[in-house]
Amino acid sequence: MPSIAFITDSTAYIPADLVAKYDIRVAPQILIWGEEQLLDGVDITPSQFYARLKTSTVNPTTSQVAVVTFKEMLEPLVAAGRPVIMQLLSDKLSKTLQSAAMARDMLPGSRIEIIDSEATAMALGFQVLAAARAAEAGKSFEEVVAVANQARQKTGVLFVVDTLEYLHRGGRIGGASKLLGSALNLKPLLELRDGRIEPIEKVRTKAKATARMLDVLEERLAGRTPVRLSSIHAAAEAEAREVLEAAKKRFHPIEALMADASPVVGTHAGPGTVGVAYSVEL
Repeated sequence: MPSIAFITDSTAYIPADLVAKYDIRVAPQILIWGEEQLLDGVDITPSQFYARLKTSTVNPTTSQVAVVTFKEMLEPLVAAGRPVIMQLLSDKLSKTLQSAAMARDMLPGSRIEIIDSEATAMALGFQVLAAARAAEAGKSFEEVVAVANQARQKTGVLFVVDTLEYLHRGGRIGGASKLLGSALNLKPLLELRDGRIEPIEKVRTKAKATARMLDVLEERLAGRTPVRLSSIHAAAEAEAREVLEAAKKRFHPIEALMADASPVVGTHAGPGTVGVAYSVEL
């Protein structure tokens, strides 16, 4: 049987070495900046994005992966007879799953499973890696699909933003809208829950907020093992490194990664965002 192919989108920001190891295909989201359309992580890197954001008088916006992009990725895989699993960011945050479904419908007779991760960032990335590792271990297509669906309940992401302005502006604020209008000097601690951005609480300083984030992470992990972690940051590398080191000492993960928030995610989260994605029992 031909090997299973995996497709995700650029908001997963799985480290390049793991993308190569598991032959994962990454569909770029679209960043719109004035008259320009830029492919996320292809035409613009995180460092370029945050440098430009500091001086830009035009606010960037985003759009989902183009249908034609998915179709062009799928065609050679389908022609080779390979079954495909597409694990994509939350349908409550983007219309990316709709693009994927439209592309699949253009390829009748194909074996393509589309899965709503109800996540983004490395919470999505860990789901993709769990499925890819199951395939590497010799699981059948049906078994790998089952792993991918189960992984959705075993991953999560917590994050602290400097301001809710970017989430509000981009329409991705979800349940965190109830925090709007509260004291500006407080730092919102948020999480992705059931595919939506939801508030946990507001903390007085960034340092206290990131410390509190690790306390909440302990609650989410609930003693389950093995643990995999990834810190995430939007132009806040030093803070993210500190968070990851503290989390490693506290939770002893079998895998610990650090990732830049992609330009498309950074557009909505805003610079200064620091977070941690996790997976358990995977």
